[in-house]
Amino acid sequence: MSNRLRQAAVAVVILFAGAQLFSPDRTNPPTDPSRTLAAHAGTPTGLAAVVHRSCGDCHSNATTWPWYAKIAPLSWAMAYGVKSGRKALNFSEWAGYSPEQQRSLLTASCSDASHGKMPDGFWTFLHPDARLDARDIETICAAARP
Repeated sequence: MSNRLRQAAVAVVILFAGAQLFSPDRTNPPTDPSRTLAAHAGTPTGLAAVVHRSCGDCHSNATTWPWYAKIAPLSWAMAYGVKSGRKALNFSEWAGYSPEQQRSLLTASCSDASHGKMPDGFWTFLHPDARLDARDIETICAAARP
């Protein structure tokens, strides 16, 4: 192995080890069960199940942080994704949205699911059970209809 290649390998190992010292916040905020989508009056049981299985890790306060969420830089990417997901839509805070916002969020969820934007392809690669089938997408879209 050439001297430059050895130096580059050592630098990569040092950077990787140093990155482990900077871990993002992976805590889940407390959840009032009465404010969740599942507790919302009129929510079909099927919708709550689909959302919990396929959307809950990024769009709720009940994120299950897998083992790789402790290893930088994956930990940074997942923490960023969860923070962004909760900001866009948080099913644990469903009661905090007005009925118009709820309908709009479900309509956007239907569109994203129908066009394959959600759940994210990288996420479903790691979590195949989160994939949405045609019935799951129809469940989301039916809830979005007036």
